[in-house]
Amino acid sequence: MSIFVSEPGRPVATRLPESITGRRVDALDGLKEIKKQDPNYNQANDPAFVHAKQAQARRALTEYGEASDDEPEANRHYLPIAKICSARLFTLPASARLDEALTKMDEQGIQHLVILAEQSVAGLVDLRWLLAWLHEHRANAQGQSFTQVELPAFLTATPETDAHHVARLMLAHQLSAALVMDPKGTAVGIVTSTDYLRLYADISSKAGVV
Repeated sequence: MSIFVSEPGRPVATRLPESITGRRVDALDGLKEIKKQDPNYNQANDPAFVHAKQAQARRALTEYGEASDDEPEANRHYLPIAKICSARLFTLPASARLDEALTKMDEQGIQHLVILAEQSVAGLVDLRWLLAWLHEHRANAQGQSFTQVELPAFLTATPETDAHHVARLMLAHQLSAALVMDPKGTAVGIVTSTDYLRLYADISSKAGVV
């Protein structure tokens, strides 16, 4: 169950937070450096590694499915992030302007956009960060493209990652969302603070009825 956090930076394809980026989150007390790998080795293309990760994911989801249905999801010790994330994703290329991002958010009624560079995930921005950046830079800010901007850190997880752990890391890093990535490094979903509020509000509502 892998979970990673990027460093703030320009929207480039290498921001995709895989193990080769060298920064992995293992605990709330910060980040630790990953040992350098052979530059010719790509873990994502290692058949044995990929097979092992996929088997681990299938096993975790199967075990979750066998859990007692009587216990509310929010109270279970293990809750896969895939159970609460949304597959509704909206993207913009890094070459897009900040005013285009505002327009798209307004038209779609969304708070988050995935920024792509060379068809790879290069960042995740939310409306609050975008408005704060525009307020700080003011003059001609809206006409700037994302390639000219340092994007905030962003969090990614795999579908079988424990949702409770993701929530703790979102709080620790003051992030309002996390991307859910498949083994190929493609964004397949997003989980936001609203999803967690909805999950626990639903539990409270059921408890009130009882």
